[in-house]
Amino acid sequence: MTLATAFTRDAGVEVPLICGPMYPCSNPELVAAASEAGALGVLQPMSLTYVHGHEFRAGIRYMRGLTENPIGMNALIEASSRKYLERMRMWIDVALEEGVRFFITSLGKPDWVVQRVHPAGGVVYHDATERKWGQKGVDAGVDGLIAVNSRAGGHAGPKTPGQLLEELGDLGVPVISAGGIGSPTAFAAALQMGYAGAQCGTRFIAATECTASDAYKHAIVRAAEADIVLTDRISGVPVAVINTPYVKRAGTHAGPLARWLLRGGRTKHWMRAFYALRAGRQLKRASQAEEPERGIWGAGKSVADINEILPAGEIVRRFAEAARAAK
Repeated sequence: MTLATAFTRDAGVEVPLICGPMYPCSNPELVAAASEAGALGVLQPMSLTYVHGHEFRAGIRYMRGLTENPIGMNALIEASSRKYLERMRMWIDVALEEGVRFFITSLGKPDWVVQRVHPAGGVVYHDATERKWGQKGVDAGVDGLIAVNSRAGGHAGPKTPGQLLEELGDLGVPVISAGGIGSPTAFAAALQMGYAGAQCGTRFIAATECTASDAYKHAIVRAAEADIVLTDRISGVPVAVINTPYVKRAGTHAGPLARWLLRGGRTKHWMRAFYALRAGRQLKRASQAEEPERGIWGAGKSVADINEILPAGEIVRRFAEAARAAK
């Protein structure tokens, strides 16, 4: 039985499931394994180059050697610096040259990405945590929306999956549910709710092909929903993480000076760039940490439904079977 949706047609995949882009956990083997199984693996450029050590074009070609199926790319497009945006433009152009045709944009106005991608026959989906961001994405010409809800890992949104679908569902583009989907049953429920697909991050960290430490993966398996907390000490904005001993010791709130600088019109971009650099280094080290005392481990509330470490292909297969059975 087919699982065709507007998203599967846009992405050219069989299963309406995205292995979401994650810094630092989107290693190329994981991305390729998800795509090979019929879902869409999405590469995260900073993870590919900075964490896993691949020159960008060579990294894409390495993944193409692991699967002939489509892969996507994440473009974080917040204007934190001119140098960063120039590098992102270069990455997008290289990705297009290497055959990537599905892009997920985050944290900025995606019009310039659309203008680059559409002439090449590609599509752009944009992260949205509420209607105003979804509307801005649609006005910029995106082809779909990633509805990041309050159950997501990383930078979660404020709304429930139901609230977000109600807010975004009438904007005329496919909407993907992102957050809280850790089991085949939850995936099937998202499709039945009316979503065109689902994006999972935490579930794929606890995958065999992910190169995160075993301690990180087992922490996800052991964690309950109540173990997920929000901290703004990593990036300056709330990030969902497992409440490890390290997080408990460090606290979950940025200091008063940092909060003041993040609110300032002239200082907020500098502070965000500073936080991004520091967070990149911290998360890179933490993803390989074998002791919870050193761990800053991003995860969403889907941990409640993740009970074992599985190959990415098996995750995709189980999700697809559940969705077909629910039809």
